[in-house]
Amino acid sequence: MALYAIGDPHLSLNSPKSMEVFGGNWVGYVDKLLAGFQCVAPEDTVVFCGDLSWGMSLKESLRDFAFLDALPGGRKILLKGNHDYWWTTASKMNRFFQENGFRFELLHNNCLLYGDVALCGTRGWFLDEEKGGHNEKMLRREVIRLETSLQAAGDREKLVFLHYPPIYQGYRCPEILELLERYQVRQCYFAHLHGPSIRLAVEGWHNGTRFSLISADHLNFVPKRILEF
Repeated sequence: MALYAIGDPHLSLNSPKSMEVFGGNWVGYVDKLLAGFQCVAPEDTVVFCGDLSWGMSLKESLRDFAFLDALPGGRKILLKGNHDYWWTTASKMNRFFQENGFRFELLHNNCLLYGDVALCGTRGWFLDEEKGGHNEKMLRREVIRLETSLQAAGDREKLVFLHYPPIYQGYRCPEILELLERYQVRQCYFAHLHGPSIRLAVEGWHNGTRFSLISADHLNFVPKRILEF
């Protein structure tokens, strides 16, 4: 039984917004995802770190969810990304998933367990994307969500999954980095960066936490194995 993670599949099976327009590694990316997931066994767990579907609503994203649900892996955990416009309240999403027979769990204002390890996370935020009160408010909200998740983990070993990177070349999110250090998070996985932006990723150890980029195109559409037991 293994734990995997991947972010940014950016599916658009029911809309014209295919990532193939960007060329390069995105050409044939749906087939690449199908091939990449062959390393995942039926009993494994996969965490999807946001930007799952370009759909604007749950209904519009139905085919994308069906694709994700059909991928190998008996347990699939979803995290919100900045392009997940279909994201709504947890109760509405869970009801939609249940009505359509999808086996998804949400990592949002909570923590989930993988054995004795706590899976914590939230979307995160880039404060420097747009200076202004709205983003500062969003950042505070994301910090609260992450701390809620970490507190729910108690004394367990904690893995943190984010959509946005809390650190990259030329940028730091001190509020989130402080939480990772205070709660002694040893591993943090993030997504969001694509193409030329991948070179801005900061990976490896920083203040006691090992950071790893897991955006789909960076991983060549093969989920990253994190733990196995």
